[in-house]
Amino acid sequence: MPYGLLADLIVVIHVAYVSFVILGQLVIVIGALMRWGWVRNRWFRALHFLAIAIVAFEAMAGITCPLTDWEDDLRAAAGQDVTEGTFIGRFMHDVLFYDAPSSVFTACYITFAVLVLLTLVLVPPRWRSTPTAPSPQRVCA
Repeated sequence: MPYGLLADLIVVIHVAYVSFVILGQLVIVIGALMRWGWVRNRWFRALHFLAIAIVAFEAMAGITCPLTDWEDDLRAAAGQDVTEGTFIGRFMHDVLFYDAPSSVFTACYITFAVLVLLTLVLVPPRWRSTPTAPSPQRVCA
């Protein structure tokens, strides 16, 4: 079983998750300024908030991210250290992980979650679809 490649895949998924949270917030702010209606999509906004809320909750509860645990387990099964992964795996890992106290990350996650929540209030999603005008009825004469 290619455990090392699976670990690399987990890192790519992890980076995609983080990118969704960070870039999603950036797009929402820019979209609000540019009046892009789609940034108010209720599903996009709910998933975006849920994504950062999960991260903030894990940090406050002292729970290690399951993706990090999964990657570590797969690397161990492959007999690898992170430095022994593929180029993409090492690069993505370096993009994602920094050496700092966990309290720094917890503060960042909570602050970002509050920012996303504030954006939900200031740029509210559309919870109901806009009603469409009824189509005219055809009358046969």
